[in-house]
Amino acid sequence: MFILEIIKEQINQILDQLEQQCKYESGDVLIVGCSTSEVQKMKIGTSSSKEIGEVIFNTIYEWCKKRELYVGAQCCEHLNRAIVVEKSYQKEHRLCEVNVVPQIKAGGSFATAAYENMDNPVVVEHIKAQMGIDIGDTLIGMHLQEVAVPVRTSVNRIGDAHVVCARTRPKFIGGQRARYNEDLL
Repeated sequence: MFILEIIKEQINQILDQLEQQCKYESGDVLIVGCSTSEVQKMKIGTSSSKEIGEVIFNTIYEWCKKRELYVGAQCCEHLNRAIVVEKSYQKEHRLCEVNVVPQIKAGGSFATAAYENMDNPVVVEHIKAQMGIDIGDTLIGMHLQEVAVPVRTSVNRIGDAHVVCARTRPKFIGGQRARYNEDLL
């Protein structure tokens, strides 16, 4: 039980630092990939933990709800890294729903926790998130909108899993004669 409290505290520290470094708006989405195996110092996909998946998801979900953000929970490679999102997000962005229910061994513990705990979950294949947290090198980059920018946090491990965060910014276009809006950097 003690380890779950430490994990929750680490997640909260990451979220606080992510918030300090990101310019987000209500309705934006935070994509999260999580290997609970890696958190436990095991090879990705070999030792899923329902309890760890639930504590990580629930901590992130509550944080996002308070800020009017959506969570995108990335499934593992067995489900082609599909994403669990709220149906309201799927409808608002006209995303195509796919028919799959994440399970611990096909989707992963984190995505399973998302599917079991979101208000109205659906699974989609693609999103373009504004922020991301990758716990255990799960490769969330395919679900970030262009252009991704690394966000450094003082916590770079959850358990034994490597953690990388990112935010996005609009592309620069127009070359050397263009002027840019500093608020969007």
